[in-house]
Amino acid sequence: MTGSRPSQGSKRRRQSLTSSGRKVQRRAIAAPFSRPCPADAVERGAAFQLAALACGPYHEITSFLDTRSLGQTDKTCRFLRRQNNMMNGPWHNIGERAFYGMEIDEGGFSLFEACGPDSWKARCEKFRKITPTFSPPFSGSQIVNVDSPDEVAYCRCRLRSDILAKNPNIGVYVEVEVRSNADNLSLAVVDFENGGRSSVTFSPETGAVLRERKVRESPRAIEGTYIHLLPPAPPQRRFEGAMGLYLQGGQLAFFRQWRSGGGASDEATSQKWETTGFCTDLRWAQGPRLSLCLAFRDVGAYHALITQVNNTPPIQPSPSADAYEESKWSLLYGDDDHPLAI
Repeated sequence: MTGSRPSQGSKRRRQSLTSSGRKVQRRAIAAPFSRPCPADAVERGAAFQLAALACGPYHEITSFLDTRSLGQTDKTCRFLRRQNNMMNGPWHNIGERAFYGMEIDEGGFSLFEACGPDSWKARCEKFRKITPTFSPPFSGSQIVNVDSPDEVAYCRCRLRSDILAKNPNIGVYVEVEVRSNADNLSLAVVDFENGGRSSVTFSPETGAVLRERKVRESPRAIEGTYIHLLPPAPPQRRFEGAMGLYLQGGQLAFFRQWRSGGGASDEATSQKWETTGFCTDLRWAQGPRLSLCLAFRDVGAYHALITQVNNTPPIQPSPSADAYEESKWSLLYGDDDHPLAI
């Protein structure tokens, strides 16, 4: 009935008119955060968002991070630490790039992919520590004394030519710094792990590359060929500086950098990298596993250390025209009575 007042106890409803004149009922809306937010609600929400990113964008983003930055993300939360250590995740991908074609000697040969009980981050750290070290009886990354003539020190890092052949654009570079040299030392790669008897050796003093094969163990006899691809040192000068080896696409190259003031000419060689260029393939090698070593001619106080094991040489080598012309190589023979001094 018009004009009558609502009965007591009845509820009033707020009404408003829309632009069309229709009545619209309004309902009260609870104020946001009217109740305390659970302590872990924000964290749960953040984890959900990161989990959504993990299927694609997150791995793209982390591909731009170096190991230090990636390590910092590990410290932020458990979720990122788990994501970073997944198969095909950031740590796995970093290790695959850094140690492609390498394996380490840890009581048996182990590729990076053979993760075992280690996390991928731990595996990266293990390879980073072991690849620049020497096998017993030497230890660590430095050699400061040689007690026996014709001593050979093997690196704990091995190269796998079969794996590198699958991606010829990736190579392995190993660099050795010689700070003190008592007599003579060379950098070599050998196939002895596979039962072979062959080697390729670079002499930084003479600038020569030697391809050798042991034809008799006792009395020892060696035959092969050699070629001089870099200028020799002046008489009585011992090599001090850096030397390196690079294997890529089944081809070997060597590098040399004299310490300032060394070399055949101070002006021409001081602090400049030289390379033999790619000078030999791997047809001489038996099996895919190649070992790296330093060969010392005489006893004395040395200071040699492995400073780099990575994918990047100091300068990119090109094939040596002389080295791939067999007539340029000279015949070589040595035995116990006639030691090699190339």
